[in-house]
Amino acid sequence: MNFLSDQALKRLRDGAEMPDLAGTRYRLLERIARGGMGVVYTAEDENLGRRVALKVLDVPGTDGDLRNRLIREARVLAALEHPGIVPVHDVGTLGDGRVFYTMKFVEGNRLDKFIESVASVPDRLRIFLRICDAVAFAHARGVLHRDLKPANIMVGPFGEVLVMDWGLAKILRGEVSSTMLAADPEATVFDKPKQANIASAATEASVVTGHGTVMGTPGYMSPEQARGDVEHLDTRSDIYSLGALLRFLLTGQPEGASTPGGPRLDKSLAAICAKATEAAPAERYPDVQEMALDVSRYLDGLAVGAHRESLFEKAGRFYRRYRFFILLIAAYLAMRVLILLFMHR
Repeated sequence: MNFLSDQALKRLRDGAEMPDLAGTRYRLLERIARGGMGVVYTAEDENLGRRVALKVLDVPGTDGDLRNRLIREARVLAALEHPGIVPVHDVGTLGDGRVFYTMKFVEGNRLDKFIESVASVPDRLRIFLRICDAVAFAHARGVLHRDLKPANIMVGPFGEVLVMDWGLAKILRGEVSSTMLAADPEATVFDKPKQANIASAATEASVVTGHGTVMGTPGYMSPEQARGDVEHLDTRSDIYSLGALLRFLLTGQPEGASTPGGPRLDKSLAAICAKATEAAPAERYPDVQEMALDVSRYLDGLAVGAHRESLFEKAGRFYRRYRFFILLIAAYLAMRVLILLFMHR
């Protein structure tokens, strides 16, 4: 009896699950990722002749909650027009009833892979600031990400940094139009959504993602998110995730001690991570901008708000910031002393 190899079985399963794009403008190429809500493929937009990423629910007949979540994710992305957030191109329904949307295909590496080639701490911090910029923009528009982690950050071939996978996003308030985010289970994705105010949109977001249901990634989600306390999540929950993400960039671990043999964490950077990941939301940074400001101050050689320096640390920071001028003055003084000694011989 002949048995198929695991690889052959995988190809058969993938082929059986591949969506039929007949009647659309897209031609399926290959599967590139699978998540809890759907599958992402590369596809060719035959009208424009470009490659796109296509996300679709993984099986026909998926329940309404998942369908609504995928529609919501597409509409959230469409509302968040920012260089650090992947743009949506199109949304539609396949012949078997599955919802899909297409977005920019991002070539590059996930942050957890890309960072292996970045040895410089300042370079890692600059990547982190790009992430903060995108998240701060989303917060200003009233959107929480709720699943910030290295696997959901892409770094492109030209250094572009993109925050991906907004499937767990929660709507708070702000400029994001509730009419774009309300998803009627009985409507198609092409129907005009029902009118709703921001409060009802936020309530619906909690229902769709499951009130009391833990959704997120251990090590990166806040304690309140881990408890399933959906109603009380705010921007400080994402700040906790950013703190864990920063610690990963610096130590290789989202929490706890650094990897054995890894880089020693500077006290100021350790304080920034600690403040962002406080158990009590009120003890964290009030917003992403404040956290990013501390990181920027560290890069500029300035004191950070999260850490009270000792006199010795202040002196060390002053020396590191003005080392060139200090050495130049020291060399000048040494030369003057040598000249005076030579003249009095």
